[in-house]
Amino acid sequence: MTETPILVTTEELDDHLDSAEVRVVDLSKLEHYAFSHIPGAIHLDYVTLLGGNKPAPGRLPPGKQLEQLSSVLGLSNGCWIIACDDEGSGRAARLLWTLHVMGYPSCSVLDGGMTAWRNEQRRLTAEQPLQENTAPRVAMDTSVIATREYILSHLNDDQVSLVDARTPEEYIGTKQLSSRSGHIPGAVNLNWLDTIDTNNHLRLKPRRMLKDILEARQILPAREVITYCQTHHRSAHTWMLLKSLGYPTVRGYPGSWSEWGNDPETPIQTLSEVNP
Repeated sequence: MTETPILVTTEELDDHLDSAEVRVVDLSKLEHYAFSHIPGAIHLDYVTLLGGNKPAPGRLPPGKQLEQLSSVLGLSNGCWIIACDDEGSGRAARLLWTLHVMGYPSCSVLDGGMTAWRNEQRRLTAEQPLQENTAPRVAMDTSVIATREYILSHLNDDQVSLVDARTPEEYIGTKQLSSRSGHIPGAVNLNWLDTIDTNNHLRLKPRRMLKDILEARQILPAREVITYCQTHHRSAHTWMLLKSLGYPTVRGYPGSWSEWGNDPETPIQTLSEVNP
């Protein structure tokens, strides 16, 4: 069996759309989905992917919630999940990462999502498919998760790179969304928006351009990479980006800065410490 691609193009999805093995999952706003969506696509509320508890609402949901997600998506049927949204693929990427955590790598993200699909005037419908829940299938793969404790134990590991997908203002600490501002020591900043091509229907930028961006920041495939943002929404997109470029070992930190920045015991770094 060939490895499932991290990304699929609109053309590839169009070609496979009528296959019984394909299940499109749309994480767009409900009103947008209700108006029109890809034929056969089911809607998934983004909050079902989140633990939702403060101070770190982006943490993984409890096991029962993951089992329910598996049942709703019909994972026990062995279908190929293709995720999309209408906001740059951040939500779709979070589903992709979550499915990998659940030991289900037969999933992809539609590059450009509904923005590309609609702008290319591809097939749409307002008809909502019938859904039948199946038995849950969850086999946790912790190799794609970074916890606070894991990061603390690897802060001085030169074989591990930390990537902060937030804005530069959040990274340097001039914009504060937690009790403390700044970033995890040693992390490099890669604003997730800088990897999206706004002139090409919100697809990822060309591979060569992305590789140049990553190499300039010393984010190298030979190292393990850990991505984070505020709630592991934007950094799930960065996780997806790195996996799509063939990076072999990438972890996402679901606690992200909402956990790290609200914990008085974790070390932080600010702009003054980066550029004294």
